[in-house]
Amino acid sequence: MASAPQNASLPVFYKDLVPLNSREHASWKSRTTDRATWLVGQHAVPLTVEEFPQAQRHFPIVFSVGDNPVPLALMGLNEGINVFVDDEGKVADNIYLPAYARRYPFMLARLTPDAQELSLCFDPNSDLIGEGEEGTPLFDGEEPSQTTKEMLGFCEQFEQAGARTAAFVQELIEHKLLIDGEVAIRQEGNEQPFIYRGFLMVDQNKLREVRGDVLRKWNQSGLLPLVIAHLFSLDLMREIFARQAQLGKGPLVAA
Repeated sequence: MASAPQNASLPVFYKDLVPLNSREHASWKSRTTDRATWLVGQHAVPLTVEEFPQAQRHFPIVFSVGDNPVPLALMGLNEGINVFVDDEGKVADNIYLPAYARRYPFMLARLTPDAQELSLCFDPNSDLIGEGEEGTPLFDGEEPSQTTKEMLGFCEQFEQAGARTAAFVQELIEHKLLIDGEVAIRQEGNEQPFIYRGFLMVDQNKLREVRGDVLRKWNQSGLLPLVIAHLFSLDLMREIFARQAQLGKGPLVAA
């Protein structure tokens, strides 16, 4: 799931990407914060398969449309709405934060489209990294600090999880299990339901038709529980809808 540091193809959250190096960033520091401002207004966050068991307790898990579907945790049902993060970036208590969001402002990326190796990069627009007296140094002389090494390790684990996620999605595609999703939610006082589309989901009817030997393989590999977690999580769409309504951002936006 790494992306080349080109403005036309930057992943969500990132406004720019710069390779981290000791020559230009020797005095830079990483800062902590209790606000996830980069999540404000972000309604869908990429998710890896390892996160399905935790994420499915909090968010509907769907798949993006397009040639290369990606699992998404829906933190809102409409673009520009995140019901778990307020306008100041404060995250609701006891909510699981996807790894994709936790790695920001760092990520591994190819410096050129044909590069074989991934380099640790960061978004220079973030206030979580920069020069100044506050924060944890990113370098100890010319060597990466422990903080940088830990972030590099986290990003490497994320890339590995991304590869396993891509393999999981490819398995669903090969068995033609992904279909265009649609959810109709009725609200008291409105005769017409609110219809949500623009995502992919597993077709339960086709899942029932999968051969027994394939299901056994999926159960042994752990794929089947992931599919079930996805399907169970879809019931949370109504809870997200209700939270939007409580915030005054639901029915009017959905209409």
